[in-house]
Amino acid sequence: MLPIAPTPLNWVILAEAVHLFCHLYEPRTAHGGLALVLLTPAFFFLVGDTATSIPLVFTSYCYFIGSLCASIVLYRLSPLHPLYHIPGPRLWRVSKLLGIFMQWTGHQHLYMKRAHDKYGPVIRTGPNEVSVADVDAVGSVYGSGGLPKGQCMIRLQRLQTCVFKFYLQSMRLEKIPELLPILLAMQGEAHANRRRLWNRGMSTESLKEYEEVIAKRATQLLDCIADMGTIDFSAWISYFAFDFMGDMAFGGGFELLANEADRTKIWPIIEKFNITISIFTHVPWAAQTLLLFPVATRDKLRKFGVENALRRSKSTAKTKDLWYHLMDEAGMEKQKPPLGDVVADGALAVIAGADTTASALSSLIFLLLSHPKYYKQLQEEIDMYFPPGADPLDPSSHADMKFLNACLNETLRIQPPVRTNGPRQIPTGSQGKIIAGVFIPEGTQVYVPPYSLHLDSRYFSPSPDRFMPERWIDPALAPNATAFIPFSYGPSNCVGRNLAKQEMAMVTCLLLSRLEFRFAPGFDVAGWPSQLHDHFVTTQGPLMVSVKRRQ
Repeated sequence: MLPIAPTPLNWVILAEAVHLFCHLYEPRTAHGGLALVLLTPAFFFLVGDTATSIPLVFTSYCYFIGSLCASIVLYRLSPLHPLYHIPGPRLWRVSKLLGIFMQWTGHQHLYMKRAHDKYGPVIRTGPNEVSVADVDAVGSVYGSGGLPKGQCMIRLQRLQTCVFKFYLQSMRLEKIPELLPILLAMQGEAHANRRRLWNRGMSTESLKEYEEVIAKRATQLLDCIADMGTIDFSAWISYFAFDFMGDMAFGGGFELLANEADRTKIWPIIEKFNITISIFTHVPWAAQTLLLFPVATRDKLRKFGVENALRRSKSTAKTKDLWYHLMDEAGMEKQKPPLGDVVADGALAVIAGADTTASALSSLIFLLLSHPKYYKQLQEEIDMYFPPGADPLDPSSHADMKFLNACLNETLRIQPPVRTNGPRQIPTGSQGKIIAGVFIPEGTQVYVPPYSLHLDSRYFSPSPDRFMPERWIDPALAPNATAFIPFSYGPSNCVGRNLAKQEMAMVTCLLLSRLEFRFAPGFDVAGWPSQLHDHFVTTQGPLMVSVKRRQ
């Protein structure tokens, strides 16, 4: 036995030792950290020579855990912390628990915008992270030679992997590697190799293949809503986007527009999964622990994604869909991509592509209806390019339609589909980096939030919070193009940006040429923007509109 007495001072010293150990060797899972906290005092009770009792054990744990928490808080607020020189709310400096709450409410982008307005373009948003809302950060963080993906994204790839890995293995399709990264989390040569497959799937030739699929689903949407009277536009445009992305990624199989049962079965799963993933971005070390427990939403999504992948893998697509390119069915790669990689990326395409497009189109209709003069001006331009008898789904004129493109850009600026974006990280051993004139030490997570950047009067004036499509047409109002990052920036920007623009333009031209929209009676116009929630991708509440056919 060791002559260790469980005095308050001893527990304080032990807490400091544990804090130092965690600082040097950060636990990678929640259960690992919890075990360290719970077992360390227990070990000293076992090797000590003092009789124990329940009150003594309880008191000792209170001293230990209280001292450990106090040590962590004081360090994160003290000048000893490498991010002490960066301003920000005190609670944000101490813990990510408030970040989890903000993400859960869906208003993280609003909290961050208010913090930037108060503290400046570079703020501290967590114990080891900063947010930089400055145009100089766009190239420094996302450009060539910028920062690698943050640990948050790299660890979350394990969560995304497990969504599909075990189900594939249980069906004895193939052995999936322990670490199966998605495109969002990859970097370096691995990212370039996978990105090459994606680029083929999003090339000009491929986009031409997708025109017919967009037209088919857009026409189906038109037929569904034209005579309904009052609709939830957000819901219906989400069904359209989800069906189209299913066609594009898996060769079909989704029928939310036509089948009400599919809507109630699938859509809630997607929404819950998005919220879960967005919360994990704040505590990625907790993901591995939570994966030890069964989660109905995760398991349903896993089954849904793999079943569609299996169906597509056993069929021959009528067109060259995204699966065709990701699976390298053309045989252009030296080695066939693993099925697990393609399943993961196909699911990524459906979830990310459907939500972002639906969010942008919902916001566009809302902003146009909120500004009737712009609604009329856009409708007149569409009528000019697509007079009676012309096909509004023909994209050949879209590049010449200045006001259409101005409205789409302004919508993506004010209501970007990805409002906060994922973090990058200052590489360990790099000696830190100066971003926007501020030194940021190695190991720090760095965000460049599009929402805060897009509403900054330094880059978008006058009135950055106003919907003004003319700022994209009038040279005197020209915005700072580098500060406009709805699809991110640089080598790792959104690979589907051109498809998204094409999809939005085709649907907008079809709907506004055939239908008249108005806000439904009693709809809370002022309250709808607060229902746009930042869950990594933007989700939206009901957008109730009256619709009728144009005469």
